[in-house]
Amino acid sequence: MCAFTWLLLLLLLQEAKGDSGDGVDPEEVVAVLHESISLPLEIPPKEEVENIIWSSHKSLATVVPGKEGHPATIMVINPHYQGRVSFLDPSYSLHISNLSWEDSGLYQAQVNLRTSQTSTMQQYNLRVYRRLSEPQITVNFEISGEGACNMSLVCSVEKAGMDVTYSWLSSGDSAYTSHEGPVLSTSWRPEDNALSYTCRASNPVSNVSSHPIPAGSFCADPNYASEKPSTAFCLLAKGLLVLLLLVILATVLWVIRVQKRREMPRMKKLKRNRMKLRKKAKPASSPA
Repeated sequence: MCAFTWLLLLLLLQEAKGDSGDGVDPEEVVAVLHESISLPLEIPPKEEVENIIWSSHKSLATVVPGKEGHPATIMVINPHYQGRVSFLDPSYSLHISNLSWEDSGLYQAQVNLRTSQTSTMQQYNLRVYRRLSEPQITVNFEISGEGACNMSLVCSVEKAGMDVTYSWLSSGDSAYTSHEGPVLSTSWRPEDNALSYTCRASNPVSNVSSHPIPAGSFCADPNYASEKPSTAFCLLAKGLLVLLLLVILATVLWVIRVQKRREMPRMKKLKRNRMKLRKKAKPASSPA
């Protein structure tokens, strides 16, 4: 109990010491939601550490290194981090597991040195991201009077979050198209090469691509009327459904017919047996 009281006093007195490292930009650190991350701490060489004070938004934990092989004294002050933080020897770097969105932000470690009576400050800017799922592409198209198919492809990722970039790659090309962003506008004619387009979505922790989208499959054949592929697909689906229903009906009728054929010989045999029983049961006529 006395040790914890002493650690609390250290937190109150931490501003009294001089520190170095002011004006240095925080180290950028990216991590994955629900995974873990370590914030590496560098201890000045040949310096004896009195204590290390970690904070994020407010005081997080205090570490007092042990002497002569004894374990360090650690007190986690912020309940948000209870059970999720540990301090890795020998530098007592901060390790956070099961990351949440709330863990994003500025972290700092104040290393108070016993020998020089000074302190050093190390800062980190932690950003937490979700791993991206496979991009989905929505296709809008319109056939012009000249026979060209004008297409607009929209790429999206479910629960994308922040800092997501989109780019497009077409088959046959060795590099991305000049257009970047979630929307790609293009045109296609029947005499053009059958290009397909792939959307790639990226954030600082993941990079995923969609299935290729062929341009020609969404555009009408000029030999047909101005029927759109979506309408043709609906008609094809309805035709297949009607055909499936006819096959099921024919199968049911065939099964019923087979069962009737199997039952007919038994019915005839049963009738014959009944006739024989009736003849045997009929009493013979007595003489007058």
